Amino acid sequence: MSANTWRHPTGDSDLPSDPGEAASSTGEPPDTGATAAVRESGKSPHRFWSARRIPAAVVALLSVAATGLLLYDVVSVRAGRPGMRWRRRLADELATRPLDDIWVIVGAAVAMTLGLWLFLLAVTPGLRRLLPMRQPTGIRGTGEVRAGLDRRAAALLLRDRAMRVSGVESARVDVGRRKVKAHAQAHFRDLDEVRADLDATLGEAVTTLGLSRQPTLSVRVRRPKKG
Repeated sequence: MSANTWRHPTGDSDLPSDPGEAASSTGEPPDTGATAAVRESGKSPHRFWSARRIPAAVVALLSVAATGLLLYDVVSVRAGRPGMRWRRRLADELATRPLDDIWVIVGAAVAMTLGLWLFLLAVTPGLRRLLPMRQPTGIRGTGEVRAGLDRRAAALLLRDRAMRVSGVESARVDVGRRKVKAHAQAHFRDLDEVRADLDATLGEAVTTLGLSRQPTLSVRVRRPKKG
């Protein structure tokens, strides 16, 4: 997922600018000791699985249609009527065509591709837009709760944080499951200084997202094109 490029800061973000900011705004001390240990020692939940409703519905409808048509033809033959022409022709073609015929090879390739596609749908989680978050331990009732963060929402939060860095004119953030890529344009200040500030700011922001798998951060800063 990618966040759109903005030219001006958007205001306050849901992420605190420093570890103690959120606590100080409510009058409570920052997380230390056992609370911090619970946050860091949480379980790593698996990815969310997609229900695959559309592929399942298409396969079910096609299976029902093919089975119903074949059953109707069998009943017609049992009743003394001739079988459907397409079934007789298909049986003759399968009995007479050699295995190295081009149409036999194409049909086998199509069937194998469809089977592989269905197999991949069955064994892969899907829902790549949701990033699983950590589950805290030592708190009653949290074992049955699973939380996920949308990649686009995470990109918006990180982009908002990047726009707060002094010297950044525009920023774009791409959030993946394993890597976060930030591209920024700096209209003043030294590029190395802006890059260092972005590394520190976004690194802290990524940590506060609470993801089960900490993604790596890649930051690129350049000057805007003239003209």
